[in-house]
Amino acid sequence: MTVAPPESPVIEGLRSLEVRWILSGRLEPAVAGWFGRFPAETVFRQDAYLLGPELGGLSVKIRAGTALEVKAYRGSPGILDVASRARGRIESWQKWSFPCSPLNWDGSGPAGWRIIRKTRRITRFWLAGERAVTATPGRATEPVCAAELTDIHSGRQAWWSLGLEATGPADRLHSALHSTAAQLFTQPLPGDLELDMSDCQSYAQWLSWHQEPRVTEAPARYRPRSG
Repeated sequence: MTVAPPESPVIEGLRSLEVRWILSGRLEPAVAGWFGRFPAETVFRQDAYLLGPELGGLSVKIRAGTALEVKAYRGSPGILDVASRARGRIESWQKWSFPCSPLNWDGSGPAGWRIIRKTRRITRFWLAGERAVTATPGRATEPVCAAELTDIHSGRQAWWSLGLEATGPADRLHSALHSTAAQLFTQPLPGDLELDMSDCQSYAQWLSWHQEPRVTEAPARYRPRSG
């Protein structure tokens, strides 16, 4: 891997507020349909995460084989709570991104790295006054909050994730995050599924807790409604 020289463009310290839930098992079509109420782009991406050495509050990955991305955890400013639908820890992150020469890693990648394959459905919201509305590509203004529903595969292991990431002026991030959550969870998740603190984790936490790939089944608490 070759990192671009200093004169190359670098995203300097992008600040974000994020909440992410990661659950074991394959993404159910009913959940994808629930998310599909909003216009979304679908992107397949393969990322490589650095697992060792232990980096504490840092997350390091090669995004889509073309960018070295470093994220620093800046603490939790509170809890996102949408009554009876979702509850999670808000995390503050700062991110730097550096272009690098393209990589073509097969299998599980080099020692110390984990290859994660993602199919991401992304809807972006922006604040119109104090209300979050879906963003028209190329016309959204800051702050923006991305809602992301993702199929995750690592080896034979299947997971799925729902995440929110607000970026833009620091004094508007909380409003963007909370307004987007309110809009997203206007309808309850299907099958009486509720996202809670036990599922709330960043990719860095999830990777540190699940070092060995294994076959998983859909969570037992997912109960599709009859009829």
